[in-house]
Amino acid sequence: MNEARPVLVFDSGIGGLSVFRAIRERLPGLPLVYVADDAAFPYGDWEEAALVAHIVSLMDRLIAAHDPAAVVIACNTASTLVLPPLRSAFAIPFVGTVPAIKPAAERTESGVVAVLATPGTMRRDYTRELIRTFAAGCHVRLVGAPDLARLAEAHLRGERIDEGAVLQQIAPCFVELGGRRTDTIVLACTHYPFLRDVFERVAPWPVAWIDPAPAIARRLETVLREAGVPGASPESPPPGRAVFTSGSRPPPPLLGVLAGLGLEPG
Repeated sequence: MNEARPVLVFDSGIGGLSVFRAIRERLPGLPLVYVADDAAFPYGDWEEAALVAHIVSLMDRLIAAHDPAAVVIACNTASTLVLPPLRSAFAIPFVGTVPAIKPAAERTESGVVAVLATPGTMRRDYTRELIRTFAAGCHVRLVGAPDLARLAEAHLRGERIDEGAVLQQIAPCFVELGGRRTDTIVLACTHYPFLRDVFERVAPWPVAWIDPAPAIARRLETVLREAGVPGASPESPPPGRAVFTSGSRPPPPLLGVLAGLGLEPG
């Protein structure tokens, strides 16, 4: 493969920048394009069949425009639905995002774990199968937070958010059972790591927050190596592009976030 071909990092909004950041740190010489499908945000409001058709159609246009070497679906909701149809439709590798339930089960000391997700990810059979496979010995509380991704988007865009509203969204994660209580929370939406400082301020007690982004970056590195794409370079990271499907220009605070990640809108 041509080393100039980028990797496309795709999300419904700007939460996938947490995955972009981890990829940039692990593979600094890799050309990257970040695509925020903000015109269709949030994916949790879509009917499943319509969302699959939308993403496959959009991905066809994105692949034609950018000729990526691989695509990272930096969205739990999308990954639980569209990876099989995308892999059937296109010959390039796709790397998905799944709730980090296995590492949470390995890390917990109390055996009480919460999975903080969007309602769509919480409902998926795939999520429950991960729990049955990797966390059968734990008490796992699935929490669907309907407004948290929107709050994270607002936070990244420089808007003031109500920390009381954040606490209301995460409070069901904190469980006490017979002297044991939640000690590990899986961040099962790529938006959520950008609210981690807020989570830590408002949480009823300290917990470990599990961010899947580093594991996604490691998986991408393996996929690219298997596909013959050169890995990280010691050179300075090439400028990346940030594409917003709505065509709108990001507000100044978000432009600052993008610049800090080496991304230029366009």
